[in-house]
Amino acid sequence: MRSSSVVQAILDVLGDKDTHLTSREIFDCIHERLPAVNPSTVYRALERLTQEGVVSISDLGIGSMVYELVTGKNHHHLVCQQCRSIVTIEGQEIDLFFSNIQAASGYRLVTNHLVLFGVCPACRQKMLENKAA
Repeated sequence: MRSSSVVQAILDVLGDKDTHLTSREIFDCIHERLPAVNPSTVYRALERLTQEGVVSISDLGIGSMVYELVTGKNHHHLVCQQCRSIVTIEGQEIDLFFSNIQAASGYRLVTNHLVLFGVCPACRQKMLENKAA
């Protein structure tokens, strides 16, 4: 299995899914397309893509590291504590928040990745339905 085909498959999967995926989820998607692929080949390719800055790896508190394509846009995440769904958030309000922190603290922020945990609307609805039952 050529590593270039695995790299392209990783990029295709991350681009197609437009979400955060664990290495196992990425492998499973690639294995459907390339049945001969070895998990270690996928993991090495992910590591290389991460080192090259093409793919980012994040700990979003869901028990496994997740990968996504680097878009060049700063963004942050909402994570549901019930179903572990991940929503990307971005906007001027968040940029202003970080600017205010720097101004108030005197710190120069090197990275500003914000992860907020809560309960998504679908899980909140399920909780309300379970209470009513």
